[in-house]
Amino acid sequence: MNSISTPKIRSLFHFRILFVFFWLLCIAQLQISYAGNLDALHNLVGNQDAVLVADSKGGILFSKNADQQLIPASTLKILTALVALDSLGPDHRFVTEFYLDQEDNLIVKGYGDPLLVSEALVQIATVLATRLHSRKKRINDLVLDASYFDDPIVIPGVTSSYEPYDSPSGALCVNFNTVNFKRNTGGVYVSAEPQTPLLPFALDRIRASGLKHGRIILSSEADESTRYAGHLMRYFLKQQGIDIKGRIRIGRVRKEDDKLIFKYVSEFSIQQVVSKLFEYSNNFMANQLLVAAGAHVYGPPGTLSKGVQAASTFAKDGLKIDNFKIVEGSGISRENKISARNLHIILEAFAPHYHLMHRKGRAFYKTGTLSNISTRAGYIENSKGGPYRFVVLINTPGKTTDPIMKILLNNLE
Repeated sequence: MNSISTPKIRSLFHFRILFVFFWLLCIAQLQISYAGNLDALHNLVGNQDAVLVADSKGGILFSKNADQQLIPASTLKILTALVALDSLGPDHRFVTEFYLDQEDNLIVKGYGDPLLVSEALVQIATVLATRLHSRKKRINDLVLDASYFDDPIVIPGVTSSYEPYDSPSGALCVNFNTVNFKRNTGGVYVSAEPQTPLLPFALDRIRASGLKHGRIILSSEADESTRYAGHLMRYFLKQQGIDIKGRIRIGRVRKEDDKLIFKYVSEFSIQQVVSKLFEYSNNFMANQLLVAAGAHVYGPPGTLSKGVQAASTFAKDGLKIDNFKIVEGSGISRENKISARNLHIILEAFAPHYHLMHRKGRAFYKTGTLSNISTRAGYIENSKGGPYRFVVLINTPGKTTDPIMKILLNNLE
């Protein structure tokens, strides 16, 4: 048997070390060539700001103030989306149930569907017209059961304005709890969208707003948003020949006595809901998802505290982050605080779904805007491999994310 001398073994060992060192150096140089020069970011990141940029493997390319707790604004929706995908499942679909009781009352039970819109109500009314026997085309009361969510759900940061971003949450809501209207040439209020009639029920609210056109919200006071859902349902049921001769009222399903005649299943999966959440940055949708996730994890009724607990537990146990504060799911509250480093961990977990985000060129991202707050987080595609991840939290009054994003897009090849 031939043997190799000790000097040869040492020489071979040294060669291998040099080869590995050279290979690592090449990789480092290659990474730098991909990333370009990010040093110019230093002067743009103030004491109340934070930026973190990483490659697709999590290697940090730039970091400043990454552990500082800052207001994320709507970039918090990335965590909310991740919680919904994990808790409810990407293929989960919201349902709305319809029961008939022994007194021929039609009972509607909602489960928080954030996309229960006029087009869906038309489908529902069409099916109900075939499920109700001819002798029961005349029903008594239309009973609305919104008990799957607690009432009211008070969202920190939401005010009593008429603006859509202040829309309240609820288990049985339609059209995002909003009414879109305008005044015609004769000065009469009419609907601003062809698929939705302007109901007399909403006119007082519209007149009180003092607006000539726009989209205003329905409030949670006196069950206004839930009752509006009932009035809109009655309109579409009547279009299908179903006459409600009684009143519209709040009530409960008695599952042991009432007969389920139809279960409407949303055409949108949670994955599709998340895509629309990012497309419209809809605060109502975000907190509907959060409360629904809380109800799924901890049982009904859904409450904001259960949703926040579901998100916090998921972040702590699933993502191993615990230095943050979440009080709601949309980012409208300034009480929400999180670091760029923790938001980057959330991006890392969300990476398999990044294509659901809003896209512009090579960037997939979520922006966030509050007064004197400008944030952005997401991914920049890389032709050489997986996408870069970036977090930009600007909490300095008067500044925006724009100059930082310009540098990132110019240097992350």
